[in-house]
Amino acid sequence: MTVQIKVEDKLYQNRYRVDEGRPHIAIKDAAKCQSCTDKACTTACPAACYAAEDGGVTATFDGCLECGTCRVICQENSNIDWFYPRGGYGILYKFG
Repeated sequence: MTVQIKVEDKLYQNRYRVDEGRPHIAIKDAAKCQSCTDKACTTACPAACYAAEDGGVTATFDGCLECGTCRVICQENSNIDWFYPRGGYGILYKFG
């Protein structure tokens, strides 16, 4: 018997330390998100940090895996400002 584990269950194993007032990701121009047709960041982010809302995109970065997928997927619009969080903040992987 094979046990299937959902991504959400695996993500729950990690901890995230939020750096209040210093988000490591920012949407540069909300108007660009309004005109984006596919809003690929909302489906590509493995931590589901992006959501399509009111024709645009909203972002919540606590729980971000710092993988950079959003930055790569948004290259056409170059609308995401991304950098690693300060030391001691961000994702804290439980299993290394």
